Amino acid sequence: MNDHQSLRAEFAKALAAAADRDALAALHAGWLGRKGRLQELFKQMKELPGPDRPAFGAAVNVLKEELEAAFMARQEAVRQAEGVRAVDLSLPGHAPAQGGLHPLQQVLDRITGIFTRMGFAVEDGPEVETEHHNFDMLNTPFWHPARMDSDSLYLVQGHMLRTETSPVQVRVMQEVAPPLRIIAPGRVYRNDKPDASHSPMFMQVEGLYVDHGVTFSDLKGTLLEFYRRMFGPQVKIRFRPHYFPFTEPSAEVDVSCIFCQGAGCRVCKHSGWLEMGGSGMVDPKVLEGVGLDTEEWTGFAFGLGVERMAMLLYGVDDIRLFYENDWRFLEQF
Repeated sequence: MNDHQSLRAEFAKALAAAADRDALAALHAGWLGRKGRLQELFKQMKELPGPDRPAFGAAVNVLKEELEAAFMARQEAVRQAEGVRAVDLSLPGHAPAQGGLHPLQQVLDRITGIFTRMGFAVEDGPEVETEHHNFDMLNTPFWHPARMDSDSLYLVQGHMLRTETSPVQVRVMQEVAPPLRIIAPGRVYRNDKPDASHSPMFMQVEGLYVDHGVTFSDLKGTLLEFYRRMFGPQVKIRFRPHYFPFTEPSAEVDVSCIFCQGAGCRVCKHSGWLEMGGSGMVDPKVLEGVGLDTEEWTGFAFGLGVERMAMLLYGVDDIRLFYENDWRFLEQF
């Protein structure tokens, strides 16, 4: 038992001198390991007389428990001390990683910000629409190619995925009396095969203005102001006659190329113009369908593609990049 007391004192001295993990590991192996000093004590039991062995074994077990408890306490203290020393407060900190808005959301926010400052309210509507609101209320006849399965995505019981956000305009006109000045941003769906310039899902912003005496000149002035705020004061626009079922007269809107300022380049196919979307005066049949007197009220409507705008602003040549969720692409924005 006197030997046990001396072993305690010797272990305590060695334990206090172990100042790091390597020293503790060596101490554990020399004292508590399979070939350590405590194991040598257990081996001495066979040299003792039989009656003395139980007391000796019990004493060695008590000693082992004491040494292991002291070792665990010292090991935890060393770990905490090393953790404190590992922090160098003189080093500069690491800024946490920050997320960002998707590039399409950035462009959409920019578009809606411009229009709201011009007095337009932002309206929303269901992406699952009825054929009645998506086509009939917008003066689209049953024989129109847009109503074919090859162009539109139909569901059940007369429902479909909306092909444009124009049905939002119809729903608002049914519920709110004019004057109205709204935009309707959102996702739309077409039965298109994905490629560099087409996607079965994309985003549109439709605009509507209904009031007394609204003219085509108001439409031109509104879009000219928008595109100048979007791309710069040097931008020009032009209107090309076109056909849309829900506007009459109708026109495609072109913007002078923002890359070559109209001189002609690869982006604008050397024409000096970029096609941006459709527009026109709201067809009287659409106004009559929502109960408005066409002798009193007139209006204009327009639409533009968010992806198209983003591709021009950021120089992206493949629309699929916006939907593949490749972090290498998205982190650039």
